[in-house]
Amino acid sequence: QVQLVESGGGLVQPGGSLRLSCAASGSIFRVYAMGWYRQTPGKQRELVATVPSGGSTNYADSVKGRFTISRDNDKNTVYLQMNSLKPEDTAVYYCYAHISQSTDFSPRFDYWGQGTQVTVSS
Repeated sequence: QVQLVESGGGLVQPGGSLRLSCAASGSIFRVYAMGWYRQTPGKQRELVATVPSGGSTNYADSVKGRFTISRDNDKNTVYLQMNSLKPEDTAVYYCYAHISQSTDFSPRFDYWGQGTQVTVSS
């Protein structure tokens, strides 16, 4: 059993900052890619940022230069530092992780958190 638990969402004024955290726990052998997606009503879930185990990062064009993703492999935790927030950043943010539970050659699965609300408004 694997669980992802997000925290750090809330209400912030435009130009403000928030830091999201997501910790993976349970039966984990190795965590590969981790990341953040977001979704607003009526739209598909979209990628915000990802970071594979190797340490490289990938960002949506809309957040480049404002958001920073990082991870602590020892704690199976991924973070998203969000600066210069805009109203269009308002969404439910979902944590994502690609995880194997036995060995490097056992099946790998995608896991999702339940989401944390981020609202940017004056």
